[in-house]
Amino acid sequence: MPVQPMPSPIIMDRDPGLARHTPYMGQPDYRIHELNKRLQQRTEDSDNLWWDAFATDFFEDDAALTLSFCLEDGPKRYTIGRTLIPRYFRSIFEGGVTDLYFILKHPKESFHNTTITLDCDQAMMITHHGKPMFTKVVTEGHLILEFTFDDLMRIRSWHFATRQHRELIPRSVIAMQQDPAMVEQLSKNITRQGLTNYTLNFLRLCVILEPMQELMSRHKAYGLSPRDCLKTTLFQKWQRMVAPPGNTTTNRQPNKRKKRKPSTSTNASMNSVNAREAGPPGKQKRSPAPQPFNMGVPGDVMVVGEPTLMGGEFGDEDERLITRLENQQFNTNPPDDDPHQQSQQQQAAQQQFQNSPTLSSPWGQSSMKKSPQTPGSQIGDKPGSN
Repeated sequence: MPVQPMPSPIIMDRDPGLARHTPYMGQPDYRIHELNKRLQQRTEDSDNLWWDAFATDFFEDDAALTLSFCLEDGPKRYTIGRTLIPRYFRSIFEGGVTDLYFILKHPKESFHNTTITLDCDQAMMITHHGKPMFTKVVTEGHLILEFTFDDLMRIRSWHFATRQHRELIPRSVIAMQQDPAMVEQLSKNITRQGLTNYTLNFLRLCVILEPMQELMSRHKAYGLSPRDCLKTTLFQKWQRMVAPPGNTTTNRQPNKRKKRKPSTSTNASMNSVNAREAGPPGKQKRSPAPQPFNMGVPGDVMVVGEPTLMGGEFGDEDERLITRLENQQFNTNPPDDDPHQQSQQQQAAQQQFQNSPTLSSPWGQSSMKKSPQTPGSQIGDKPGSN
């Protein structure tokens, strides 16, 4: 029986569509490679949605793109925001460019808390032009990119400073031309610092369109006319310019001071004072004679209550309620006053002391036996005796 060979095992490759997405953490140069591949996938039918998706995948929502170069009339610097970044890349291709990609030589990476910075001093932007004939433009400069330190690694800041550019045309094209005028025409540059006139005009328009973003957003949000949007925006900027720096207070009317209601402890103290002034039952209340104000007399006791915090505003309206209590047992009258009035005051103080609830407690009796006599009253009887 012939021996049949064993079939070789079939090795199945993993479907790239089912493979898990590899994060871009720590690979900023690979993100530039992905950006070049996406630009090569552009077609003539790519619309605004395609360019918006391109900018969303590679740029943050608050990204900024800055270009610095020197023209015949002096150095130029243009900075555009996130909304105009897709229009910038689209203007490059609409100006006659058929291919665009970036080459980075010896880039340096630096890691921060939330960003990764890629600094390349030998960066090149390569563009291919098809009209008036095939031309390769090499723009050399210094590229600084700032990426977010996350899985998406989108660009937050793009700054390309152009140093020089070169325009290269095939030698065969020059050899075919016999007309000196045509050769002179081919020797002229078709770009200015690597940018076409179409892109330069777009950057000049961005200088006007970028400040108008506030007017456009206000018109879209509130439906105002362009003139009203301009008036409102200028008035708000004038207010910010006129207002002194650091002045955040607003003009408001001072609040009226609220009338405080006396607390429960204050009512109790006032009731006790009224009870002392009333005297024993059966006797008519005598109004004390007005006495001159004297700070040296220790007969007045000033009781300061706690500030009222609940139900009121704390701050300028905070206040403490001060209650005046008069000590009736202290003799504020000179010794040459009416003896009849002194005896009545002593009897009232003695009766008020006898009606005190502390006399029924043994603590009160022991304390009263040991307590010295007050200078205002001379009570010779024992406590509790009538």
